[in-house]
Amino acid sequence: MGGRWDRFAGEVGRFLAVGLMATIVALILFNFLVHGFNTADFAPLNDHPELAYLIANGVGMAVSFRGTKAWAFRERPTSHADGGVLAFVAINFATMLIPMACLWVSRNLMGLDDPISDNLSANVVGLLMANAARFFLFRSLIFQHPDRLKVSRDPSTPDPAQPPARGRVGG
Repeated sequence: MGGRWDRFAGEVGRFLAVGLMATIVALILFNFLVHGFNTADFAPLNDHPELAYLIANGVGMAVSFRGTKAWAFRERPTSHADGGVLAFVAINFATMLIPMACLWVSRNLMGLDDPISDNLSANVVGLLMANAARFFLFRSLIFQHPDRLKVSRDPSTPDPAQPPARGRVGG
């Protein structure tokens, strides 16, 4: 049981490290677009924080996909023909609604539009909830345990984890 928990802890740690890098990229871009880094005259999306969040996190998603596939879940093959790209994007966009909703509530229901409130609502509260959802969705729907892939795979199709057999053609 220790090995299983060690693998799980390793996946969680690597997932969080990748997520941290993607979050830093998205956080910098979001704050530039909405608050302009103390240049009040240039904050291109100040009146559209949800759009800024979507753009910034789209860029962060590209960082996240590469790190998640190559490092966080490196021992888990993808269960999709496209390497999990479409499912990864779909899960990210679906779970991105969580921090965007937190940002919307903070801005529109609570009337808070300062940088601290925006970042607490979207990039702390919302992001924590979204990352927990992403971890379990990625792990169960995209980067599956190799044993589960073998069980769920049609036995008449070749195993993608095994190289094609070489040798005689025919029988």
